[in-house]
Amino acid sequence: MGQAAYEKLHEAIETGVLRPGDRISVNGLADKLEISRTPVREAISWLETDGLIVHEPYLGRVVARLDQQMVIELYAMRLVLETTAAALAAQNATEAEVDVLRDMLAAEKELLQDPIRRERLNRRLHEAIYRSAHNRYLLTTLRSLQSPMILLGPATASDPKRAASAHAEHVRLVNAIAQRDIEGARETMRLHLAGGQRTRLKALLPREQS
Repeated sequence: MGQAAYEKLHEAIETGVLRPGDRISVNGLADKLEISRTPVREAISWLETDGLIVHEPYLGRVVARLDQQMVIELYAMRLVLETTAAALAAQNATEAEVDVLRDMLAAEKELLQDPIRRERLNRRLHEAIYRSAHNRYLLTTLRSLQSPMILLGPATASDPKRAASAHAEHVRLVNAIAQRDIEGARETMRLHLAGGQRTRLKALLPREQS
């Protein structure tokens, strides 16, 4: 029951049903999920470990939120790690791994009008690139960034045009990996992350100024 509650709450945060800053009530969530309070408490504890729920003074437990500076810092780390992952993928990816990336591109093309499902696939595609780098330490470090990325929500929800441009960047990135173009993969990933950061900061600023 605790695992089921965790998955439901995680999905609620991922899809924006529970938004950054929303207060977390054990009783309220237990009633909403129609389960007992004990597994909800367990799930909240696990989500706190993940960094998705935090305790704020006077508010209690809330869904964690990222401010402008935190987003800038997050993307600074992604820039270092993911450009390295792309370069290593261009060097080390197997033909089977490239085929998987191409299959994901085809699936992504069908989801450009569905921000939530596209964002989930986007994370899977990026993780497939991480695995294709064949560096366990890099993979572990990159996975530690997954929780803050979930808190940002889908970039395409605030800017639908970003879906098309991000997909085109993914195509160029996978082509560079397939062609063993190490520097091309590195630079394409850099440009891809820069575009994503601009969109996310643009979406964040009005909320901070309101």
